[in-house]
Amino acid sequence: MDLGIAGRTAIVCASSKGLGLGCARALAGAGVDLVMNARGADALEAAAEEIRAGFGVSVTTVAGDITEPRSRAALLDAVGGQVDILVNNAGGPPPGLWSDWEREDFIKALDANMLTPISLMKAVLPGMIAQRWGRVINITSQSVKAPIPQLGLSNSARAGLTGYVAGTSRQVAEHGVTINNLLPGIHATARAQSLDEADSSAQGISIHDARSRREEKIPARRYGTIDEFGAACAFLASTHAGFIVGQNILLDGGATNATI
Repeated sequence: MDLGIAGRTAIVCASSKGLGLGCARALAGAGVDLVMNARGADALEAAAEEIRAGFGVSVTTVAGDITEPRSRAALLDAVGGQVDILVNNAGGPPPGLWSDWEREDFIKALDANMLTPISLMKAVLPGMIAQRWGRVINITSQSVKAPIPQLGLSNSARAGLTGYVAGTSRQVAEHGVTINNLLPGIHATARAQSLDEADSSAQGISIHDARSRREEKIPARRYGTIDEFGAACAFLASTHAGFIVGQNILLDGGATNATI
């Protein structure tokens, strides 16, 4: 399927690896020029070079912590023109118990997983509205649909972002601009690997067995891949997705046990 976005320009945050990289690859495969961001400069440039060689699109890299205003300004400046597609992404806060977290922990989580994506949306939406076309995809979490007890910081911040998107998406839709959220479950990423390693250590089992136990809890009986996640992102960014507004789309292999 021709997604109809060749020649467009996308910002993809946290895209040197994992789900962000999957989104960057899929958009590049559709002919989209990229401005990629991540904190680690070496890994970011390596990912960018792979995409340049594999897809022949323009790729600009901006290393830095996207939660910092200076890094966001540098990212927007690097576009050098109109931002057509924005993919918001950031790592989640650490797990714990409700009694572990203080005000400062919540402020940090809100800054990374709510206020930073809102800031970037506010920066790019006026230009999208002016050209009467734009796509924003926020990578959030399956915990928005069904909270994960040990991820209380993430549950809170991402739910806040979801509420903001619910209202804002319906205000900008008449201008040809859509905002939607992708809610990942467990995917085969470095974060999943670290969780498997922690379970392996805590339970005294092999990493293979730790992963197998987690996979058994997923109806699809496997982890997702970054490529299939990226394909969903690219479709939401496409010309075919203009009637999808303010939605929260689960990519979790059926793990979230819900009717709606």
